[in-house]
Amino acid sequence: MTMPANLPPEAKAKYAKYLDAKTTEEKIKTLEEFISAVPKHKGTENLMLWARKKLAQLKQDLEEERRRRKTGGSGIRFMVQKSGAAQVAVIGPTNSGKSTLVHRLTGAKTLITDYPYSTRLPSPGMLSFEDVQFQLVDTPSLMLNYPDSQWNNRIIGLVKNADALLLLFSLDSPSLKQNIASTLKLLGDRGIETSKGEGYVYIERTRGVGEIKLYVNGRLKGFTEENVRRMLREYRIYGAYVYIDGEVTLDDVEKAIFTRTMFKPTVLILNKADRSLYSKEELLALKNIIPNGVPVLVGIARSGRGFEELGRILFEKLGIIRVYTKEPNGEIAKQPLVLKKGATVLDVAKSVHSRLVKNFKYARIWGPSAKYPGERTGLDHTVKDGDIVEIRA
Repeated sequence: MTMPANLPPEAKAKYAKYLDAKTTEEKIKTLEEFISAVPKHKGTENLMLWARKKLAQLKQDLEEERRRRKTGGSGIRFMVQKSGAAQVAVIGPTNSGKSTLVHRLTGAKTLITDYPYSTRLPSPGMLSFEDVQFQLVDTPSLMLNYPDSQWNNRIIGLVKNADALLLLFSLDSPSLKQNIASTLKLLGDRGIETSKGEGYVYIERTRGVGEIKLYVNGRLKGFTEENVRRMLREYRIYGAYVYIDGEVTLDDVEKAIFTRTMFKPTVLILNKADRSLYSKEELLALKNIIPNGVPVLVGIARSGRGFEELGRILFEKLGIIRVYTKEPNGEIAKQPLVLKKGATVLDVAKSVHSRLVKNFKYARIWGPSAKYPGERTGLDHTVKDGDIVEIRA
């Protein structure tokens, strides 16, 4: 979506009200006010398309909320409580083999049938990788012919809650290419990116924190960090974390204000390799529609063949590390702490107990990040996968 170069102050103020809205009714009202305040010309066409689509989704959400209130909250519930090192949503069109794959890799009792749309509720199972586990969630099939359906809205809710995605497609489907393209478009239209591409911006608003912090891992093309702060203040965003990866423009930052894009580490799986309708050359041509950086696995869910490295790939794509704690003169913990790459001793201490931070004296490190066994460090020491950390307090 190409953003307009200059929205009038009134439109920016209306959008700020929409961002602050808490209930669905308030969001609908403030978004309608924003739409009425945006000048109608070619430069705002894409913005208006986004706003009207978002408004339609909100109205669907409101109908669903009202239905739940009338029925006392009964009905299908889609959220799955997170467990393990990360939650991974398994999504795709009907008859792609999602239930079979989750059952084969985790042992979970999923519903496996030959007829379409048999899975009505999400079903979780645990995939083991070395000494950590990933929670795979089997989901109902996407309705690719009805992208704006309430059914898809529920599945997208699962996706947004998950830490990563498995996109599953069947090689015995004559609509393989179309299914992949439609799924990626559906995710993109809902603000979910499966690849960071050349540049990626994510803005996380912080209520009660009156400052804008930027975390830049790349290059700002033609603007400065102060330009970003000024733009956000124009939209009345005074507290936010802004994550920038790769090469981005100021237009990319403004787009992130509206689309609220979320990056989800993604693996694409081509199932039913034993029934494939496609030649090797046709499969290679799929690279033209698969985003850069998304690994592709080809296998057979019924036997589990081809998915032996899935755990390791998820571990690497999620950017996580394992850190083992050790009490002074005690044993090393068997279960590791799972932290993001770049974590420090401070993050380790917080994960164990807040009192360790308050009363911290020093830490001792064994492992890849230590210059020598038992190195003495402070809270700012960056830990690595496989480290053993002993905190003295």
